[in-house]
Amino acid sequence: MPDNSGSEIGAVKRSFTIRDLPVTERPRERLQKLGADALSSQEILALILGRGIAGESVMVTVQRLLSQFGSLRGIADASIEEMAQLKGIGLAKASQIKAAFELARRLDAAPGPGEKDTVKTPDDVARLMQGALRGKKQEHFLTLLLDTRGQLIKTVEVSVGSLDSSIVHPREVFREAVSASAASVIFVHNHPSGNPEPSQDDIELSKRLAQAGEIMGIDVLDHVIIGEKKHVSLKRQGLF
Repeated sequence: MPDNSGSEIGAVKRSFTIRDLPVTERPRERLQKLGADALSSQEILALILGRGIAGESVMVTVQRLLSQFGSLRGIADASIEEMAQLKGIGLAKASQIKAAFELARRLDAAPGPGEKDTVKTPDDVARLMQGALRGKKQEHFLTLLLDTRGQLIKTVEVSVGSLDSSIVHPREVFREAVSASAASVIFVHNHPSGNPEPSQDDIELSKRLAQAGEIMGIDVLDHVIIGEKKHVSLKRQGLF
């Protein structure tokens, strides 16, 4: 008679899902009963991933993710490739996580129904753009196109530069502004170092673009540099 005592040896282990947890500990059921606010960050991430790996609960996978990157901010700033290297994540799950953070960022920046973003101050610029630019490892130079009432028409990415510079030409900067009939523009870019203090190149570029805008009849209202925790307005500092 065959001995089945070792029948599990060599068997293929299935992946663990949230359903393998006791009902009272399942994030989905807890969310439905108590609301999203009652869930921990680990539980919310587990809901996004939905499934662990062979022999491991998804909650363990999520804990490994949080331990590797230190916090939700660390996960949000990590690239898909960095997350995918972690055991239990891979490219598909890393993409799910990245998409969730991007959706949250867009919601945070989105105006209410029937509203348009009004941009009047450097703080308005930072509110709109800091989430998109914080943590970037290259400089991204963007132009905010505004109508006559200071309402945002759209945001245009003009250039993605190296770690310490960004090549910006007035022709590229104002092409979209002319096409959109923008009355004014605000320039914004990030400093990957996290320090938003303007360089001499930033100052010279701002002056050159302001002169080009004057020729074309499009007001250059400001140039805002986004850092890790703060931002700097070149206009407010009187640098152009």
